[in-house]
Amino acid sequence: MNLLYKSTRNADRTVTASEAILKGLAEDGGLFMPTALPKLDVTLSELKGMSYQETAYAVMKQFLTDFTEEELKKCIDRAYDQKFDTEVIAPLVKVGDTYHLELFHGATIAFKDMALSILPHLLTTAAKKNDVKNDIVILTATSGDTGKAALAGFADVPGTKIIVFYPKNGVSKVQELQMVTQKGENTSVVAIHGNFDHAQTGVKELFEDKELGKELADAGYQFSSANSINIGRLVPQVVYYVYAYAKLLENEEIAEGEEINVVVPTGNFGNILAAYFAKNMGVPIAKLVCASNENKVLFDFFETGKYDRNREFVLTSSPSMDILISSNLERLIYLIAGADAEKNAQLMAALKSDGSYEITPEMKAKLADFVGGYATEAETAEVIADTYKKTGYVMDTHTAVAAYVAKKYREDSKDEKKVLVASTASPYKFARSVMTAIDGKYDAMDEFALIDELEKISGTKIPNAIEEIRNANILHTRECDVDQMKATVKAILKGEE
Repeated sequence: MNLLYKSTRNADRTVTASEAILKGLAEDGGLFMPTALPKLDVTLSELKGMSYQETAYAVMKQFLTDFTEEELKKCIDRAYDQKFDTEVIAPLVKVGDTYHLELFHGATIAFKDMALSILPHLLTTAAKKNDVKNDIVILTATSGDTGKAALAGFADVPGTKIIVFYPKNGVSKVQELQMVTQKGENTSVVAIHGNFDHAQTGVKELFEDKELGKELADAGYQFSSANSINIGRLVPQVVYYVYAYAKLLENEEIAEGEEINVVVPTGNFGNILAAYFAKNMGVPIAKLVCASNENKVLFDFFETGKYDRNREFVLTSSPSMDILISSNLERLIYLIAGADAEKNAQLMAALKSDGSYEITPEMKAKLADFVGGYATEAETAEVIADTYKKTGYVMDTHTAVAAYVAKKYREDSKDEKKVLVASTASPYKFARSVMTAIDGKYDAMDEFALIDELEKISGTKIPNAIEEIRNANILHTRECDVDQMKATVKAILKGEE
């Protein structure tokens, strides 16, 4: 079966998977969605013995039907290789009474590596399939992790350039150093004077700017995205939920067909949406628990059915979740609207003009699989310290938000199903927040002294990604105001300093 894709805002036109990956965002500002969510064609017991790479092929072939077996397997093999510091790619670790799916063993020590290791290969394969002659300009907004993972993935990839915008003072010190020290002739990093929502909205506006698109095409360029708005980012993320369930089964932690709950620390909604896709493919997931930090726009949405970004933007110790406009939620809205592109477009127009929208009671009834929860800064720090004291396991701030929400959900609901927590980043990436949560005495130490201390107390080796930035040169110093993003992109592509 050839699976086609449509924009969430226009029902009229279909594109292939490779075309959707190339475009990143639809011309009308919508996100690409498959015309139907596919099912797995292997049983759960067949999945049990599969490697990560084999699982990736079993899942991704269902979504990317215009890629040949050879093309897709080549992309998978190039992505999931020695870049990861563990052979299994995504280890499962039992922490207390929950299972942590560690998604941070890639080159940039965050879960974004899981998809951004393969996206450059999918994109360059898609370009060949569609006879694209232009250079592809990857335009990306980041709340901290996507930027570095995308830069690492696309650095010096022929026929591509990558421009990353991040919020100045809105990411951790390690996240910033990882980006501004990135090598590669085709890489550019820009700090914007604003928050992540400003960066993300600015990037979307550049995609929708027809005049700019024409200007770039005349100069031999076309835009694509490495953000999770790109379906080529979302599909690889479905893999690790399928893989995790199969591993729980293989390790005899669960019985075949036994339902589990999945808890995901959530900002832009892509990671938890991937779990929802996995459920729809046939993985026995009961509840999808959406864990927010103090920017709890998603928690309020699941409670009330109203999405309202008109609120204070809070800078927290889990900066990758400091987001008030969760782009990927649009895909879920489209689904619960019965794939009604017109209805979805109306809601997204309301979000743009008024900063809010409200779904119908019928739509809200279709969200029964989802539960919202949130953790305050104090609760996040408390769970890091408590888990370390009880188990010796050190988790980062984003994972801690999910761990707290998982615990609270279990207590409040009395739901005793086994719980899988998506562990999205290495504690080394947020060493200051992690170490001061464990003991306030660490606050006086500098960033790299803290990292050395974290190695001692956790018994885990400092990742290569951290060692690389210890003495690396700053290569990117460009900054701009939000309203200068277009001019900045043009200047970069013209080679201006």
